[in-house]
Amino acid sequence: MKRVAIFASGSGTNAENIIHFSRQTASFEVIKIYCNKPSAGIIEKASRLDVPIEIFSKNIFNRSSHIVDDLQKYSIDYVVLAGFLWLIPESLLNAYNNKIVNIHPALLPKFGGKGMYGMKVHEAVKASGEKESGITIHLVNSEYDRGEILFQAKCDITENDTPDSIAQKIHVLEYEHFPKVLNSFFNQ
Repeated sequence: MKRVAIFASGSGTNAENIIHFSRQTASFEVIKIYCNKPSAGIIEKASRLDVPIEIFSKNIFNRSSHIVDDLQKYSIDYVVLAGFLWLIPESLLNAYNNKIVNIHPALLPKFGGKGMYGMKVHEAVKASGEKESGITIHLVNSEYDRGEILFQAKCDITENDTPDSIAQKIHVLEYEHFPKVLNSFFNQ
């Protein structure tokens, strides 16, 4: 069974979905959650789901070996970014080369890069007049949203869609596909 850590910064709905999925399948287990925001919704979810959580500062994340050492202490095989917004430091990329997976709420390479997250992505998709959007699940490298694409799923965008309705369509795709793609990737 693969041992997985999730890094999250927000409400934690994708992390919660991944944890529920992992408990219904025997292929991976979420061992620990790491969070960089003391007010994030994931903290309550981790407690309710009985998954240990660690909250850390940017200084600890970027300038020490603490996170990598802790991941190795827990024998973590893979790292999943679920709404985690910081660029991953070189030390973590080297320790988990091609073993860090992210989800992005658009069809990369469009609408990616620094500052393109959450509702900002959906607003940009709407403003551009795109006829479709979707999700991209990809490996993480040293640049925002530039890692190898593992999977994409699409949804139609109509002229009546708003950024909020686009977000709802994207969440449906995330919840349906992210855990399954992770499961396949971890077991290839």
